[in-house]
Amino acid sequence: MQILTPLLVMMRARQLGRQFRDIERSVRALPKRNRERLSTLTLREIGQASRSDFPHLYGTAPEARYLPWGQGTEAGYERACSNNAEVALRGIALWLAVAYHETKNSPHASLQPQHRQLMQLLRELKEVHGGGATANSWVQESAVA
Repeated sequence: MQILTPLLVMMRARQLGRQFRDIERSVRALPKRNRERLSTLTLREIGQASRSDFPHLYGTAPEARYLPWGQGTEAGYERACSNNAEVALRGIALWLAVAYHETKNSPHASLQPQHRQLMQLLRELKEVHGGGATANSWVQESAVA
């Protein structure tokens, strides 16, 4: 398994990177009002995931708990591609929350660039959400949300 782990992590990093580019493009194309709504939804999703036993598996069915990674990013990505604006916003929020928790404390170096990119996008959403609040307070609010 030690031989396969780096390969699986590399494949996962590429998948998250590819999905992130699409998610980022969708976020940047949103009008300001929808970005504000997305900011609130993302904050709520991060908070709900934080309260689960395994935050990186948020949005994953209990029987799929032992997969190498959860299905939350896949579900969020599929919803983010929806033509329905509300479904797309909720999908983006789910994807951001699960990807945040999946990459947050990852010991794998190949996932760290994805986490940095994700934090940059979350910082931008935080600025839309709270105006002058610090970046950490926005993410810490998620534990309360």
